[in-house]
Amino acid sequence: MVRPFAALRPRPLLANKICELPYDVMSSAEARAIARGHPLSFLHVSKPEIDLPENIDVYDPKVYAKGRENFSRMIAEGALQKEEKPCFYFYRQIMGRHSQTGLVAVASCEDYLKGLIKKHEFTRPDKEDDRVRHIESLDAQTGPVFLVYRAVPKMDEIAAACTAQTPDTDFTATDGIRHTSWTVRDPAAMADISAAFAAIPSLYIADGHHRSAAAARVYQTRKGAGGSAWFLSVIFAHNQVQILPYNRVLKSVPGLTSAQLLTQLQSIFQITPGGANPPAARHEIGMYMEGQWHALRFRPELTAGQSALDSLDVSLLQKHVLASIFGIDDPRTSKGIQFVGGIRGAAELEKLVNSKEYACAFSMYPTGIEDLMAIADAGGIMPPKSTWFEPKLRDAMFCHLI
Repeated sequence: MVRPFAALRPRPLLANKICELPYDVMSSAEARAIARGHPLSFLHVSKPEIDLPENIDVYDPKVYAKGRENFSRMIAEGALQKEEKPCFYFYRQIMGRHSQTGLVAVASCEDYLKGLIKKHEFTRPDKEDDRVRHIESLDAQTGPVFLVYRAVPKMDEIAAACTAQTPDTDFTATDGIRHTSWTVRDPAAMADISAAFAAIPSLYIADGHHRSAAAARVYQTRKGAGGSAWFLSVIFAHNQVQILPYNRVLKSVPGLTSAQLLTQLQSIFQITPGGANPPAARHEIGMYMEGQWHALRFRPELTAGQSALDSLDVSLLQKHVLASIFGIDDPRTSKGIQFVGGIRGAAELEKLVNSKEYACAFSMYPTGIEDLMAIADAGGIMPPKSTWFEPKLRDAMFCHLI
């Protein structure tokens, strides 16, 4: 179930100065650099350690207190303004030739706890705790959860009609991504949206597992008081979202020369030295080592008859290569592996390996959204860093005061 809410939003002419990428896609040092000289940057709220000494623990109570102080200041100064009555909103992002339009609403924490809003990743307790403290200190949710539903024509029709109107906010960020939003105040349109979503059996978390888990914990602690029973969401039809690969770089190749590694990989892959990168199809992987790319294709006997989870390229690589050859049994905790979002491209993988800090890199083909939903439907948990959704939802486009 979803419902409208009275969003706290930037004044339209200030949105390009306020809205920022999510807190978890950058380091504190990167956030400091981005926000330097920009007092309205929402990073002063989402990563408030940037306004404190550089050696401070990011989980220090002073960090959350500073975030609350900065948030309150932006509201008091009128940079952030609250809608008078509950509304739905549409949020469009355009990145190059890709465009996606999602419904902005609040989703039910109870549905999340009952499994009607389905997840596909484990969460880390420390990161959950951090989001709980952030919500509690602000008394608000400022980073939306990215949800997906199986596309239905009725919602496509509603979205097309609502976004034909004049937008409230329209700006292009410094990274070239355009962000546009519309407010749905018409009671009939709002009723149509509510009815359409009442007929949708499940929603799926694409990105934001820690934010949704934290919101559910706050709901349980507060026993649903205020708006705590609901969490901030942007909800997209599955056929609109874009998934980029999540690539892997390895620190070392234990006890093997490059020639020996390639020999071991021959039992797993059909190998083409110098093959094209990035991979062009499912079950293809690019490997970069010692200045050369190799195109790897999983042998058919390893992919036939597998479940949706076991046939994922990230699952196959983990089982047959990372665990069996590199000894990386738990990629969540291993210091021998790092993950690189596909937005950084092959050049980043080459740079890391050429620096000699890493021994080799694996360039992945993107996981499909249909696979994600099938695995979530089956109650499965995908390997860590299986998907990189792009473009990222901007923090502060919409905030939910609880």
